[in-house]
Amino acid sequence: ILMIPHNRPTLNIEEEEAAIRVIRSGWLTQGKEVEAFENEFCKFVGLPEGHAVAVSSGTASLFLSLWVLNAKNKKISFPGYVCSALHHSVAMISGNENLIDIAPNSPNLDLSLLKKSNSDITILPYMYGIPMDISDFENEIIIEDCCQALGAKVNNKHVGLHGTVGIYSFYVTKLITSGGHGGMFVSSDKSLIDRVKDYREFDDRQDYKKRFNFQMTDIQAAIGRVQLKKLPTFLQRREKIFQRYKKEGLELLDVDPELKHISPVRYRAILKTTKPQKIINSLQSIGVKSIIPTDEYIILENQSLFPNSFQFTRETVSLPIYPSLTNSDIDIILSGVITK
Repeated sequence: ILMIPHNRPTLNIEEEEAAIRVIRSGWLTQGKEVEAFENEFCKFVGLPEGHAVAVSSGTASLFLSLWVLNAKNKKISFPGYVCSALHHSVAMISGNENLIDIAPNSPNLDLSLLKKSNSDITILPYMYGIPMDISDFENEIIIEDCCQALGAKVNNKHVGLHGTVGIYSFYVTKLITSGGHGGMFVSSDKSLIDRVKDYREFDDRQDYKKRFNFQMTDIQAAIGRVQLKKLPTFLQRREKIFQRYKKEGLELLDVDPELKHISPVRYRAILKTTKPQKIINSLQSIGVKSIIPTDEYIILENQSLFPNSFQFTRETVSLPIYPSLTNSDIDIILSGVITK
């Protein structure tokens, strides 16, 4: 019997009350709650009000980033070791994929390879909550994919503010959720914000510009606002669990301790092991779900092009690390890992 899932949203009475409040208001679609969520998000990451656009998903925010940056037929670089949403978004915009391997001992794109790639646009996912310093790429067009890294910082500045635009996901398994799906697009460039908002406002327009419904609902935004307030507490709890795992001797993927200017968040507890399936089976036998975190078919078909990525798919296991895990849950998880 599965007792401890790999992931679980941390929802409570406050989120329930927020949803009920919106239902009782009679206004369910995009409205005041969405606007409030956008402004509160700006405040959280350190942007002026009006510099965030709430949308229906993280994938929608990525597609809109590519659209607003005129990515059609452009060379778009991103890692081979990545979520499928990047492939889908680039295909939707008719961009040209240029896949790059991750760095040795890192889940993130190898920046030294990126320098040689001659890309038009780069999508940089901060995998598992681990951000990168991209200060050497100030003149490049970079989409910071912060879907797994909300709250992480580089040089004390939130991720999402270092590139041209930043995107975030509020899918049910992410650091916070806006009721199952949702995303956010941010930029310090107000002209990009205005264009994305115009694209999102598809209805009752007096022109024939192409637009699409990527809107978030007020119910989603109300739940997202509650979750955003809780995010600092969520991150503290994740950090505590991460450190407990490390204290018990688990070799977890982490930022190089010498890189003091990089502050990760613990979206995932990635265990480095040469026996991933053995650990997954051991945990399964005591009711704990763990997974191989990224197992992309593109990597598996092109091992020679992505040696570091391929190694990661063979030598990592993702352990549960969400805020609602109890200390006794953690004891159970550790009992399944340490003995193997």
